Amino acid sequence: MERRMISSGFVEDALDCLRRRNLDPSVALARANISPCVPDYVSNEQYGALWLEIAALSGDEFFGLGARPMRPGSFKLLCQAVLHAGTLEQALRRALTFLNIVLDSPTGELRHQDGQAEIILTSADAPRPAFAYRTYWLILLGILCWLIGRRIPLRRVDFACPAPVNRRDYLQFFGAPVHFERSRGMLVFNATYLTLPIIRDEKSLRHFLRGAPANILLRYRHDQGISTRLRNRFEMTDAADWPDFEAFAGEMKLSPATLRRRLKSEGQSFIAIRDEIRYKQARNLMGTQKFSVADTAARLGYAEPSAFYRAFIKWSGITPAAFRQSIGDRSAGDDAD
Repeated sequence: MERRMISSGFVEDALDCLRRRNLDPSVALARANISPCVPDYVSNEQYGALWLEIAALSGDEFFGLGARPMRPGSFKLLCQAVLHAGTLEQALRRALTFLNIVLDSPTGELRHQDGQAEIILTSADAPRPAFAYRTYWLILLGILCWLIGRRIPLRRVDFACPAPVNRRDYLQFFGAPVHFERSRGMLVFNATYLTLPIIRDEKSLRHFLRGAPANILLRYRHDQGISTRLRNRFEMTDAADWPDFEAFAGEMKLSPATLRRRLKSEGQSFIAIRDEIRYKQARNLMGTQKFSVADTAARLGYAEPSAFYRAFIKWSGITPAAFRQSIGDRSAGDDAD
């Protein structure tokens, strides 16, 4: 199913690849079934077709934004390189190595810190526009989310460049705090996702590649579908009043099997979304609002603080006490400044 979700700003950014080579964009637009007077939004299928047309005309799947071109076929080879990696961390490290070799710059590096996975993106040879970083994140995240069959919620996204004119589009797309004019690009998510197993095989890869790159624009987008309604339901309701899986299916007028299938098609699960919201609220309660661990556990619907304690370690990789200490250390550092 097509969804008109890609803004005209991203279309124009992509077409700049052709304009820099003095190539007429009208051919690519026509083949992608996009009007020369680009509408406010195009579908993921149209944008995916445009991406492929630009890659064929320019000889570059990265829109001419790397130090070296990403030759047509590189995306397919990247998927094949990571398919049998075992875990998400192994796949991510392979993907970064592949992209570093192919593009030369920007270069990506994985780091761990305080239960967070940080992908650092640097560009030493030349400044790059926000669209270059967005394209890099889109390729990388699209593959990673597909490999584990679920969305990876982001904590923050940093861009090592000024904010683009279409800044709002960037803020909406990633579903996480987005910052511009940083010293380096960075994408941050919960490190526990790195331990998840790869669930795809050769057959599913062939299906995935037939729909790429349109499918990576749709399937794991952060503001679409039933998963967003579930996430909003949790965020707008006290934890004590959260529905269980069957109750939420009833609210949506869906059978449990259909709800499970719909969530899976978006790379989501009921438990993963519930835990994501719980973790977000736990950090707020213990950090900003300074609630005790016991009070936080009670507010999040845990009968025993020990159950919350174990869950928090699973989410973050550190204990609630260590988290509260890190908040105190940062506050002391701010006061010292």
